[in-house]
Amino acid sequence: MTLPRQQQMNRQRNGHVLVWDQNGLNEIFEDKKPRCFQKRYFVTFMLFLGMANAYVMRTNMSVAIVAMVNHTAITDGHEDIYDDECPDTNLTQVEESQDGEFVWSSAQQGYILSAFFYGYIPFGMLAKKYGALRFLGYGMLINSVFAFFVPISARRGGAWGLSAIRFIQGLGEGPIVPCTHALLAKWIPPNERSRMGAAIYAGAQFGTIISMPLSGLLAEYGFDGGWPSIFYVFGAVGTIWSIAFIIWVYEDPCSHPTICEREKKYINNSLWGTNEMKIPPIPFRTIAKSLPFYAILLAHMGHNYGYETLMTELPTYMKQVLRFSLKSNGLLSSLPYLAMWLFSLFISVVADWMITSERFSHTSTRKIMNSIGQYGPGIALIAASYTGCNRILTLAILTVGVGLNGGIYSGFKINHLDITPRFAGVLMAITNCSANLAGLLAPIAAGILINNQPTIAQWQKVFFIAAAVYIICGTIFNFYASGKRQPWDNPENDHINDNHESQRHNNTITTVSASPAKTKQ
Repeated sequence: MTLPRQQQMNRQRNGHVLVWDQNGLNEIFEDKKPRCFQKRYFVTFMLFLGMANAYVMRTNMSVAIVAMVNHTAITDGHEDIYDDECPDTNLTQVEESQDGEFVWSSAQQGYILSAFFYGYIPFGMLAKKYGALRFLGYGMLINSVFAFFVPISARRGGAWGLSAIRFIQGLGEGPIVPCTHALLAKWIPPNERSRMGAAIYAGAQFGTIISMPLSGLLAEYGFDGGWPSIFYVFGAVGTIWSIAFIIWVYEDPCSHPTICEREKKYINNSLWGTNEMKIPPIPFRTIAKSLPFYAILLAHMGHNYGYETLMTELPTYMKQVLRFSLKSNGLLSSLPYLAMWLFSLFISVVADWMITSERFSHTSTRKIMNSIGQYGPGIALIAASYTGCNRILTLAILTVGVGLNGGIYSGFKINHLDITPRFAGVLMAITNCSANLAGLLAPIAAGILINNQPTIAQWQKVFFIAAAVYIICGTIFNFYASGKRQPWDNPENDHINDNHESQRHNNTITTVSASPAKTKQ
């Protein structure tokens, strides 16, 4: 079938046909009847809450561990827990009553914080076969239920018992990002992805904003010794969301029993050019040769290392060096993520405008947004390492830097959907798994660097490393990233990919059948 000239131009320009240029959709926009409730907005809202729950589970340990550790006992064991370079003037000093029940060194704390990320595996491939909905819903249910076992595992199993439970929680949370991407690819049209994607992933910052101050309050005033209540409260909330998600959300528009026909047709036609979705076998060999894929991979890995450095270590830095109290720590540690949440929502609207106004291509938009998102925090980390004991300036710089990090949600984070709408979940699974392996190194490296000597000079090394990773990976993305749909994702090339897969399958059969003949000779 010959496409109209304008559609051909659009496809050549950025790999996508604009929604309003597609056949069969004009009547949807021209229909003046009252619109039915848009199910894709409800899916977006539930995924937002899911992302928030995931990051609550991910970050609450960063604050809880400050309350769990007996700092006085560790100091008596010749580890300098507090840096005496910054005075306590005009600040609430750390009280002896805030000492916890566990004697864990900074290095041990680093391994506990990183245990969560060992549970991440590439669920996207499994989600493609069995459905993203099940893995996401039941995975988060496992994550939430095992939060109830954190206190008993720490008290009876020590650091290793706690690490084991956190590993299982990480295993349950592993599907959240790749499965969210897979559902985005099935539910959200291309011209809505920057806004919807940013809205969903803004749940990460929203969860962090809720988790850090509330964890600080629960650690100080909660039941069962304070810090255990963090995991009981958030575990209960996560369990409720998981059950609601499994019941009320569906895999795709075609399987939703109550979606109106108008919305289903609009979504499917804008995504696939037809009212039915057809996804062929994954072309792993061509993906492995794709430079835009590696650009996303390295950008994702660099972001996770820098982000996890801040997310897991900022409460510790604010207590050891800046000497904030536990209650103030949680609230102030959440300020950078509040800035990131608000900025990500604003910049996503700008990104969609850049694309729909046709002033910028998909490629240029993604590179500009990602540069803001990775160069911003990199420069801020370098600047913050030179502020010394100026608490207000340090916090202000980190707040601005982490806030600018919100640009990544309209940069590499959504770029999977640009280059391959059909395999976005699979690519996100690969990059997310690799990125979390890089991210787990962040608390380990920080723990080793500051172990026994939490000075400004040692923390400066931690910040420098994270800044270098941010900037280098962001630069690689600018060189090799693309916003165009790749040839190996073009439905018109499916027969070529199928022939490659069939040829490889036939070669395998030939080799297997030929082996016995050689044996007989």
